[in-house]
Amino acid sequence: MRILVVGGTRFVGRHIVEAALEAEHDVTLLHRGTGADDLFPEAEHLHADRDGDLAVLDRREFDATVDVSAYLPAQVRSLATALGGRGGRYLVISSTSVYAAPAGPGFDESSPTVPAAADDVTEVTNDTYGPLKVSIEHLARELFGHRATVVRPTYVVGPWDYTRRFTSWVQRLASGGEVLAPGDPADPIQVIDARDLGAFCVRLVEDDVAGTFHAVSPEPAYSFADMLGDIAAVVAPAGTTLTWVDQGWLLAQGEDDGSIPLWGGGDPWIGANAASPEAARAAGLPVRQVRQTVAELVEHLLLEPPEGDGPGMSRDRETALLQAWHAR
Repeated sequence: MRILVVGGTRFVGRHIVEAALEAEHDVTLLHRGTGADDLFPEAEHLHADRDGDLAVLDRREFDATVDVSAYLPAQVRSLATALGGRGGRYLVISSTSVYAAPAGPGFDESSPTVPAAADDVTEVTNDTYGPLKVSIEHLARELFGHRATVVRPTYVVGPWDYTRRFTSWVQRLASGGEVLAPGDPADPIQVIDARDLGAFCVRLVEDDVAGTFHAVSPEPAYSFADMLGDIAAVVAPAGTTLTWVDQGWLLAQGEDDGSIPLWGGGDPWIGANAASPEAARAAGLPVRQVRQTVAELVEHLLLEPPEGDGPGMSRDRETALLQAWHAR
């Protein structure tokens, strides 16, 4: 197959390209050309800013287009215009952030979404991200019709994760000691290994599958305590302990999902971390166990140590919070 990947040089896109090349497809990457040509030398590289001139796509034809970097509806419209019906199946990466308060654990892809963003919304923020993804989904179906496929991942984890949200927990638990664990241990959480997501996207375009799919794992109910337990089972030294600290107390201390990665922090949207993976699994979503992801991520970190500090609080701040929590 001739596959165009829009935004295929970072994290999710990188793993999609790797999966497509492993399957021996003819891959073209559309990106801005900021030093990424050495990555995947066997692929064709087209340089363009998707917010500008896309003339590099003139007269080009593909069997499928995988859009990893659509954050504004205008980007989908301009891409569709540039492809002029020559892009084949259009698969766009959306997010479980599109959902309003879900019906409950195990909700499916028909669960109500938040309203689409207004036409004049052009800035991506925590508040506009979900509504903009809804707008993108609507426009993808409008412009590509039965050739549109929407994939809604939850938190994506694994090698090359520049957000380092999950990675920060792996590194923290690997250092041992008393670990601050946030909120209710039963709070739902889901992650998807980027390599599984990449393989799934390639499978969908290979099979020319339409529809909307959750790319999520593990199956609910999976909790924050389960996640930390799985990470600890792989990396934590003997004597590591978890201290669960009340959500309201943490919020009163000024903590949020920036200082405590992946934590819902009282957001009612947390229920979206309990989506059903049934439709995606039926369509071929591979799912590796969280402990396998952790073990392989550790190997990757040894080979490619990240630069600078990742997200999350400092150890001094964590120690101070734990002391205050015990002394309250």
